[in-house]
Parts: sequence; C-alpha cells; structure tokens
Amino acid sequence: MSEVGSPLHLVVMGVAGSGKSAIGRPLAQRLGVSFAEGDEYHPQANVDKMSTGTPLVDEDRWPWLRDLAAWTREHDQAGRSTVLTCSALKRSYRDVLREGLPATWFLHLHGDKGLMLQRMAVREHFMAPTMLESQLDTLEPLGDDEQGFVLDIVDPIEVIVDKALARLPRPQQARRI
Repeated sequence: MSEVGSPLHLVVMGVAGSGKSAIGRPLAQRLGVSFAEGDEYHPQANVDKMSTGTPLVDEDRWPWLRDLAAWTREHDQAGRSTVLTCSALKRSYRDVLREGLPATWFLHLHGDKGLMLQRMAVREHFMAPTMLESQLDTLEPLGDDEQGFVLDIVDPIEVIVDKALARLPRPQQARRI
C-alpha cells in the first residue's frame, strides 16, 4: 500500500472483540498510512445505546458509515492510502464504505466466540459483551466478488499483521470491482 499510484484502502472488519484495533493500528504503522478507529466516529447516541447493551439498527449506522466513507474519500482524493477499523457486518455497510473507492479491501478478522468474549471482558470499551451475539447474528461473510480475505484471530498480533501484509496487493494489482 505505498503512496505510489492509486491509493488503497483497507477496512479491518469483524465483530466486537475480534481485534480490529489491535491489528489495524500496527498495520497502518507498518504500511506508513493514515489510520482511523471507526468507533471514534460514532455519534454519542450510538455510544449510549451500545453502552446499555442495545444493538444498533441500520438507521443508527448509516450516518456513521457515511462519515467513515467520507474520511476515506478525503484521503483518497489527496492520494493517501488508509487503514480503517469498522465492524462492517453487512454487505450493504461495506457497499457504503467502498462507494466510489474501488481500491477498498476488507480484512475480516474471524475466530472463536469464547476468545472474543474473553477479550471483551478485559477491555475498556463502550460495547457491552452481551452484544456479541447480535453482531454474530448480523454478520454477513465477504462475498466472492468483494476484495478481501479472512484471517483467524487465534494467532499473535504480529503474525496476523504479517499475514495481512502478505495478502494485500500492490496498488497496480488492485482488482477493480
């Protein structure tokens, strides 16, 4: 994901506790690109809802997803690649994130539910661990026509980052969808 040629944009996606931030930050650092923690873009109403264990509905998510897409688009227009963390649970959500940005790739972090619950229990975050089940129910796997790949969360962070870097295309290899 060098800054030479067309920028690439990577969305590190998955349910709560899958390690999106833990993987996204070092990926962006290793790539030398801009990073955004998607949770920081949630409006306070969304944070309040999730803090009480109430799952978001699509109407809650659309403005948030559009803000994330706008952040990525701004960087793209400036010729800069990005790494963004976002649950991106549904295909329709991913469609918003990649709208007008064909060089958007998705890294879906997937793994054992018990491991995710353990991680959620020890972290400081507004999302209640009880919401994991609703996220798993909502999750739609990447489609065959979506640019991206799935990595298991069982490996150490450094190994997952190395695997992701090995799978990412160079800008000239990005497949247009």
